[in-house]
Amino acid sequence: MTTLVSTPPDAAPPRPTLKTWLMAVRPKTLTAGAVPVLVGTALAYGNGVGRLLPALAALVGAVLIQIGTNFINDYYDFKKGADTEERLGPKRVTQSGLIAPGAVLMGGLGCFALATLVGLYLVSVGGWPIVAIGVASLLCGYAYTGGPFPLAYLGLGDLFVLIFFGIVAVTGTYYVQAGVVSPAAWWASVPVGAIGTCLIVVNNQRDASTDVKAGKRTMAVRFGQGFGRAEYVLLLVASYVTPFVLFARGYASAWVFLPLLSLPLVVPPLKLMLKAEGAALNPALGGTAKLQMVFGLLFAVGLYLR
Repeated sequence: MTTLVSTPPDAAPPRPTLKTWLMAVRPKTLTAGAVPVLVGTALAYGNGVGRLLPALAALVGAVLIQIGTNFINDYYDFKKGADTEERLGPKRVTQSGLIAPGAVLMGGLGCFALATLVGLYLVSVGGWPIVAIGVASLLCGYAYTGGPFPLAYLGLGDLFVLIFFGIVAVTGTYYVQAGVVSPAAWWASVPVGAIGTCLIVVNNQRDASTDVKAGKRTMAVRFGQGFGRAEYVLLLVASYVTPFVLFARGYASAWVFLPLLSLPLVVPPLKLMLKAEGAALNPALGGTAKLQMVFGLLFAVGLYLR
């Protein structure tokens, strides 16, 4: 029988510290929320329509939703048995007994409440489209692992990240500053969402053996390791092809090719993805996060410069 938590049932309630809460936040993953806002804002300023306050509010709101989603993911993966002592990735605070499950869940809902407050300002700027984006983001953030139809357990986690950490985040950030969404913003969301999805692909590839025991039907569980490797490669190809499309269609200057400087960072995680399994993929996760940050920064600069 699988053990879900290392804390004995009669043990004293855990006393979380700032360090354990920071562990629950998963700081290394926050680039997934920050990079889309950076890219959308750089494009807006490059087109002469950037606005500082809406950009900052979008950044704070996106990061709060991501932290809230991380907390709720931590809680529900423990409750559903996906996070056990067999876990291959970094320690999770609920499964390891460092923070009580109820406190982690309340932390996630609290982050969503704060994001809603920030969203009220963005609604005053952008109107009903922001209401739709905000409500959908919060509902899907919760439903990623919570609720009766958890997206990650149905194999929809990849699509969730591509849409909300790519298309919605980039175009939404641009919209709250420009009042419209330009064709360039739609195209710019492609590599941002694609590399963000690469993180989920690596994560699911690593955890496939434990996810299948918990009934978590990720893409790697449904279609196997070969599918995950092909998906990772295709997402990278889409990311590096997009700057050529932006340039060819006249939506960006030659500076948009700056992200090509990040190509050497592709090699280490790609090599691991093509041959490694299980815990050996942890460096690939860190390498992909580094690639996301560097590609995102270069892409933002390239879109800003005209």
